[in-house]
Amino acid sequence: MAGLSLPYQVAAAVSLALMAALACVHLAMVFLHVAPSNTVTKQHGAAVDGWVYPEFEQNWKLFAPNPLQQNIAVQVRAEYTARDGSRSTSDWIDLSAQDGAQIRHNLLPSHIQQNQLRRAWDFYAGSHDTENRPEGLRGRLSESYMRRIVMLRLDRHDLGGPIERIQLRASTSAIEAPEWSNEKIDTRPVHRELPWWTVTAADLPGGVDNDRAEAAR
Repeated sequence: MAGLSLPYQVAAAVSLALMAALACVHLAMVFLHVAPSNTVTKQHGAAVDGWVYPEFEQNWKLFAPNPLQQNIAVQVRAEYTARDGSRSTSDWIDLSAQDGAQIRHNLLPSHIQQNQLRRAWDFYAGSHDTENRPEGLRGRLSESYMRRIVMLRLDRHDLGGPIERIQLRASTSAIEAPEWSNEKIDTRPVHRELPWWTVTAADLPGGVDNDRAEAAR
């Protein structure tokens, strides 16, 4: 900075100060999010959640005592408008199997292939009741996040027309305990089928074009 003129030195100092302040705020928000319930989170929990979710969600299920021990298979089917104007429904598309195929024999699989869909489903299931009713802001965010992921994945498929509605279902089964363990685990799959969701413009992430955007032009 010593080689810069005074105005540029001031601008650089202000920029560095703003970045440092933003980093401190972010670290403080993440700390409050993962910390035990306290006076600050009780009074300002909504602000903390609004900062953290969904981009900066922290998940500790990799570690003891409760690592994630489930196999989750998420499938989707779509209702679309065919070129003759009729409504048709696609077969079930196994999104988890597609991720698995991308990971298998891949020495450097991406984080998206490994975790995005699984974590999105875990996010949804943990923020909805058994009747698929969202529990506050977190539940509504999880629905929007899931719809956008699904529409991004469906962009790879030519279904024959613009998608009007989508429906998800998932099969979750616990991983069998190792042979040396005396733990008894029920490995029978648990199935969950969600209601149909109507696709809106808000469900289309940037760069996704499923013919709906083309029709609007």
